[in-house]
Amino acid sequence: MGRNEGGAKRGLRIDVRRVLPLIGATLLTVGGAFCAWQAWLIADESDAAERTRSAQRQAVHDLGELYAGRHSQLMQAVGNPEVAAGIDDHVATAARLRALLPATSDIEIYSGGLDEVVRANYREFGYAKAAQLMAALGTTGAPLASSSVHGNDRRLTVAEPVNADGAVRAWVWLEYPFDDIRQKFMASSPSSGRLELRQGNGGDSLMLESVGSAAGETSPDAQQVPGTSLYVYAALPKAFIVIPHSELLAVLLTLIGIGGGVLLLWARQRPQPQAEPEPEEVLIADVERKPRLPPAPTLGRGDTPAPSAKPVARASVVALDPAIFRAYDIRGIVGTQLTADIARRIGQAIGGLMNERGLREIVVGRDGRLSGPELAGALMDGLRAAGIDVIDLGAVPTPVAYFAAFHFGTGCAVSVTGSHNPPDHNGFKIVVGGETLAEGAIADLHRRIAEGRLEEDGLGAWREQSIIDAYVAKIAGDVSAERRLKVVVDAGNGVAGAVAPRVLEEIGCEVVPLYCDVDGTFPNHHPDPSDPRNLGDLIAAVHTIGADLGIAFDGDGDRVGVVTASGEIINADRLLMLFAQDVLARNPGATVIFDVKCTGHLRRVIQESAGVPLMWRTGHSLIKAKMRETGAALAGEMSGHFFFADNNRWYGFDDGIYAAARLLEIVAGDLEERSVAALFEGLPTSISTPELRLPMEEGAPFRFIETFRASATFEDARVTTIDGIRVDWPDGWGLVRASNTSPALVFRFDADTAKALERVKQAFRQRLLAVDRTLALPF
Repeated sequence: MGRNEGGAKRGLRIDVRRVLPLIGATLLTVGGAFCAWQAWLIADESDAAERTRSAQRQAVHDLGELYAGRHSQLMQAVGNPEVAAGIDDHVATAARLRALLPATSDIEIYSGGLDEVVRANYREFGYAKAAQLMAALGTTGAPLASSSVHGNDRRLTVAEPVNADGAVRAWVWLEYPFDDIRQKFMASSPSSGRLELRQGNGGDSLMLESVGSAAGETSPDAQQVPGTSLYVYAALPKAFIVIPHSELLAVLLTLIGIGGGVLLLWARQRPQPQAEPEPEEVLIADVERKPRLPPAPTLGRGDTPAPSAKPVARASVVALDPAIFRAYDIRGIVGTQLTADIARRIGQAIGGLMNERGLREIVVGRDGRLSGPELAGALMDGLRAAGIDVIDLGAVPTPVAYFAAFHFGTGCAVSVTGSHNPPDHNGFKIVVGGETLAEGAIADLHRRIAEGRLEEDGLGAWREQSIIDAYVAKIAGDVSAERRLKVVVDAGNGVAGAVAPRVLEEIGCEVVPLYCDVDGTFPNHHPDPSDPRNLGDLIAAVHTIGADLGIAFDGDGDRVGVVTASGEIINADRLLMLFAQDVLARNPGATVIFDVKCTGHLRRVIQESAGVPLMWRTGHSLIKAKMRETGAALAGEMSGHFFFADNNRWYGFDDGIYAAARLLEIVAGDLEERSVAALFEGLPTSISTPELRLPMEEGAPFRFIETFRASATFEDARVTTIDGIRVDWPDGWGLVRASNTSPALVFRFDADTAKALERVKQAFRQRLLAVDRTLALPF
């Protein structure tokens, strides 16, 4: 009995071993079939995705054709001789265009400079309309049509320029119904997946319409409707894949694993083939060596090598243009006036000056322009050739470079920046021994280069050093907002966008960033807060989110602009009134400096606050020099430069980011007594023009000012000639001066009433034309 049972067991074991391959293959077949089914579903998903993509392309084509037809009709209407001849009569021209374009909902005409928009009450005018017109004025390409809501009705609007004699003569603002756009889009319903029509591209885009079935996640690969800010997104369909979440997955994977294990067990019981002999081990000594590179040159005092990742191309030598050596800094067009070779020679000249003053170390920063790395690298190469040790700060705002000169104790700094100028411009703001170089000192650098008095054989060291954390900590340790203000920050894609939001958050504010990603092409608007046309998007954003204030910075962060929740732009001279009241409350008797472009009310506000007012020449370098001379506690310019040196809280250099922090400290501390609007309403105001410019040939503005100063007389007013000619009457004033940053005459007028303003302008108009009747005055 026992023998038979034992034999049966042995036989069973033998049978199992024989069927092991069959069991394993069966289990693997089941798993394989499942995988094949899933592969078929995935392939079908791919076909469905392509059908959705095709529908997306067709929708973009159809919507583009629809808008192109509208645009073509507009261009034909604008080209109508009657319309062109009467374009200056805005009301009549709008009526003619409505007759020629019956499909429009509304048409309005505005002046080429959009002066009426700049002065408008945006609450009544419309925030979206103002932002669109100002954005169109600042763009270099064709303005894009965009959608907006009027009540419960969505419209498509666009601002189109009317050009004459190479200039914009007027702007036509049109409003179309959105229904045909919606109908055309809805007709593009895909057979699978879903299409979405959105305003804008990216994470902050606005959903307008969607069509199609439920689908998976929306693809970020949107397609723009030509001529508009509308984008068509595709939400691609997904196949029924059980792998991610099904319990069946565990069972199938178990079966596949068992099947594979069974086959492996069977295979291990089979005789194994002889393994191939392992290849002979290769010793490191046997590997062929490549020739070594020559050693780097000795650096002298420092033992840190120069940045190998930043080679400076030695461009062919170009003629040195003396026009780039300006009153406040060095600035020119990259590639023609400024090259790597010229930047290197500028570095050598600065290094020579430092050596004469016994200075041996300098900090160098740059803004976000595309030419910055090459020019900064060449500059540092020249400084090191002159024997100067360089601390490379990388991309930082100009005031952060100034701060680094104090923080590291160098007393010397260069910021490679084009400030608020176009993307193809760049330049150098220079501090040597605590002095910001200007006028004669800038001219001295030019002479050194022109005469070849440059040091070449020095061995200056180079090192990278982070400074932003220290800068943020310094401000946050000095300034605090008592209440949590909501603030929109528009950096205009300048380098301040990498620092300012962090600073304002650290002092206790809620910050909503707008164009704070650093982009040296400045794709959204020019980074110049002194021009109201660049503030349209900020005004709209502050209104939309209900922020307390909007803060704007220029391209390198040393200037600031401010807008209120009501859309009011607070001019820099009125901001200076607020700063003066705050500083003088703790420093009675202190001097406050302001430039010749500031309002006449500023003098009275400073005096009433127990301060000493001092008008001085325009220019950040000139203002800082005057502050050192007088020991002033505060200074400001109409362009938005502010200089704090009160109670050793700050260092006296122009810093738009620090000024914004001080402003928010004042506003937050005053909210318990007054609203933000009431705070600014308490400051005296007047009627003023923006800064008006008359371009001229290089050198002509200064010659004209000399002639005008010698010939013009204003018997009934106080005349100031420290910077151009400023004339003050009891109820208003006017100014004409030569710009130090570009070849142009600059005008500004300010008065208590519109009638007084016109009288002041007429007084200047008569005397200017008496000197040169060919002047095309901009007022």
